[in-house]
Amino acid sequence: MLDILPRDAAYPELKGCVVAIGNFDGLHRGHQELLKVAKAEAIRRGASWGILTFEPHPASYFRPNEPVFRLSPPALKRRLVKAFGADLVAVATFDETLAGSTPEEFVLAQLVNRLQVSHVVTGYDFHFGKGRKGTPETLVQLGKQHGFGVTTVDQVTDEGDGKAPFSSSSIRSALRRGHVRSAAHELGYRWIVMGEVVHGDKRGRTIGFPTANIIVDPGAEPARGIYAVEVRDAVAAVGTPAWQGAAYFGDRPTFNTNRTFLETYLLDQDIDLYGRTLLVSFHDLIRGDKTFASVGELVEQMKGDCEKAREILARDVADDDMLAFPLGRCQRDGKI
Repeated sequence: MLDILPRDAAYPELKGCVVAIGNFDGLHRGHQELLKVAKAEAIRRGASWGILTFEPHPASYFRPNEPVFRLSPPALKRRLVKAFGADLVAVATFDETLAGSTPEEFVLAQLVNRLQVSHVVTGYDFHFGKGRKGTPETLVQLGKQHGFGVTTVDQVTDEGDGKAPFSSSSIRSALRRGHVRSAAHELGYRWIVMGEVVHGDKRGRTIGFPTANIIVDPGAEPARGIYAVEVRDAVAAVGTPAWQGAAYFGDRPTFNTNRTFLETYLLDQDIDLYGRTLLVSFHDLIRGDKTFASVGELVEQMKGDCEKAREILARDVADDDMLAFPLGRCQRDGKI
């Protein structure tokens, strides 16, 4: 059972735990390597393990008027970490106090006094403390002073020379360009939007395509267009089959709404989804957003989009390369 630790609360029963530290936005394959190392170290010590992460996202603190494209907002990040087998998620409040802390003050407050860690795992490029003065080397030295070990994980890439390390920024860039499969390869699972279904203007129902509408977080900006997706109820039992669908991300240029939507049409289903929290997994971009001369022209295009979605999803079920990765298997099995 995964325990979510309130921001900055101390939990003495966790004494001796192992934590990986970072933002972990997206929990991509580079992040997953840190979790693997933390888990192995915890097993060796017979300790609990998990992550220490930060909310709000540091970029939101320093640039509050610039929404961040979050690959995995807090609730989704929790599910991903749980699927990976962790025992805990600890959240440190990224505020004026934390931003102004020296590296030693951060270590004392979060690692020594709050979590009482026995071992810490971090990436090669981790920086912490005021002015980002703390480095992995600083953490090693402070660990020696305060009685905990430190493992630094080198950059993680695909095999072969000259490969760029996996990064949240490159995944965001891929999604902005509609390169959904490239993003999935770096993530090690298919990118997910998680949210509650809300009432819309019912326009889709009037043209024969009722949709489940989700309000996306500010800053979310994948390419506008139609996607082949799989959909799960967030509270469904593990192993429950996903629904297939075609999802629209955009602002409905045909209807001139000037609002951003994520609307998902379930193929071959007629289910009341209002109020449910859904997990929408993106398989591939079918086409970009465009304006149609008439509603009838739009409906004909949507019929073709749904058939294309069926083709993509059938192909992916038959040959699912995401199953090569731990979280890809968890996603397919409904554990996320």
